[in-house]
Amino acid sequence: MSGRPLTLYPAIDLKDGAVVRLRQGEMATARVYGSDPAAQAAAFAEAGCRWLHVVDLDGAFAGRSANTAAIEAIRARVDMKVQLGGGIRDMAAIEGWLARGVDRIVLGTVAARDPALLRAACRAFPGRIAVGIDARAGQVAVAGWAEAEALDIHALADRAAAAGAAAIIYTDIARDGMLEGLDIARITALAARVPLPVIASGGVGGLADLTALKDAAAAAAARGRIAGVIVGRALYDGRLDLAAALRLLAS
Repeated sequence: MSGRPLTLYPAIDLKDGAVVRLRQGEMATARVYGSDPAAQAAAFAEAGCRWLHVVDLDGAFAGRSANTAAIEAIRARVDMKVQLGGGIRDMAAIEGWLARGVDRIVLGTVAARDPALLRAACRAFPGRIAVGIDARAGQVAVAGWAEAEALDIHALADRAAAAGAAAIIYTDIARDGMLEGLDIARITALAARVPLPVIASGGVGGLADLTALKDAAAAAAARGRIAGVIVGRALYDGRLDLAAALRLLAS
């Protein structure tokens, strides 16, 4: 196994100020894993993680940031890089979070519904805007995954590339929180299609899933770049040893 190192992004999903995990994006399935998101972020930093993936779940449904205090506490507590998504749907919100120290903004609903804003954000903040492609059966879902969009994942990937996005984050909603493995085929296809780093999300259940992604990244290196993976429930449930995962992805 060879190729570029991959980045592991531990996930902190926020609901009512707490750290939670959902299954397939359903808020009714929320399980609370902690009441102090900043302390959880610090634990990931101490373990050696360089990036953190934060999602404001309440914000994703409300269409505006809803867990501001928790996000600010995370940013104040850790020196690691933070990418943030959920409810960020206008330029003022993008500018505000970047000014408060967030390193990368993830646009999902806006990327699907407002191509002009996506282009403007990528021009204004090069290297700091990622596009979240959240999919059910190859079709894009938006607004906290509650609404379907008449747009397939490849069209949105092409839009992200044309706009100059820094990365694509691909999530298979059916696998998210289910611990059943990543959608390697679609991840690889996206990486081959567009000249952007692709970050995989949804379904990691253990070290074997990361090995499969690492192998796929090495095989696809000549055609595209699989750059990293977001991991949530497998870490919180103790199914994935974080130190072992970091060693594997850095090899």
